[in-house]
Amino acid sequence: MAFHLAFRSQSVSNTNQGSPLTERVTEEPLPIKTAQSTVTCIYQTNIAGHWRNVTVLWCKNLMNHTLNLKVDSTRGENNNNINQFHYNCKIEVKPWYFWNKKGYKSFEVDGQHVDVYWDLRSAKFCGSSPEPCSDYYVALVSDEDVVLLLGDYKKKAYKRLKMRPAIVEATLLVKRENVFAKKSFSTKAKFDEKRKESDIVVESSTAANNKDPEMWISIDGIVLIHVKNLQWKFRGNQTVMVNKQPVQVFWDVHDWLFSVSGSGPGLFIFKPGPTEVESDKEGCESDDGSTTSGYYSTKSYTPFESCLVLCAYKLE
Repeated sequence: MAFHLAFRSQSVSNTNQGSPLTERVTEEPLPIKTAQSTVTCIYQTNIAGHWRNVTVLWCKNLMNHTLNLKVDSTRGENNNNINQFHYNCKIEVKPWYFWNKKGYKSFEVDGQHVDVYWDLRSAKFCGSSPEPCSDYYVALVSDEDVVLLLGDYKKKAYKRLKMRPAIVEATLLVKRENVFAKKSFSTKAKFDEKRKESDIVVESSTAANNKDPEMWISIDGIVLIHVKNLQWKFRGNQTVMVNKQPVQVFWDVHDWLFSVSGSGPGLFIFKPGPTEVESDKEGCESDDGSTTSGYYSTKSYTPFESCLVLCAYKLE
């Protein structure tokens, strides 16, 4: 199966832009087993008259909790070392009583003044995720337009900032999350822009004394993928239906089974939309012999572009 080669180099493609977007997400250094949780989101938005990628990185460990926003510069488009051409804004997200969880910072992007406003005073966090799940906002403002707005306090943000939203909203292209657990890994992803986020749970039985390791992938409480004989099917892919929409699921759990002490992560990709081969079929046979029907033709179905890359690290 050729999937694992594409997974590690370029997991998804962005048809709207030729930049190596996914290589930057999937090839970033993997954290060692220090339980440093990270959530990386890459958005596309218009800043200073150009469409740019904005990388939002939430990071949390025993000592620090930070939010880092990186805006790409157009000056790096024709340069091989594009890592030198971006602008950073770092925010400390700490529970210390003397730190103001509401504020703003300013920086320049290709000579254009850009502001970042945030209000994390009431932010709620789910589990060990460094990204807030509710009651907050982070706004990126350029030329008095809110070009990127994170969080669910959108009405409060516009009221307090007294600024207008951008004509075209920012688009989430890719989300990568590093999670740590022993057997069960959970996260959230949005497969349809008109619906709320779906709950994703990956469970496995890969203990050393288990002769028949298995894996289950559930979305919104329903087991959609059950892989038996995982030692032979540690890499694979399957298309499932979520709220009547096709979602491609790819997995690579080789390191769970064969690396020293299972130190490497299990890698998963959840991408809305049918595969090119499946898009014109009425049904497809899965590994267990069952048939999943109801695929939409790519001629009439426009997929939601964002995709989730999940790196699941097993704790001993």
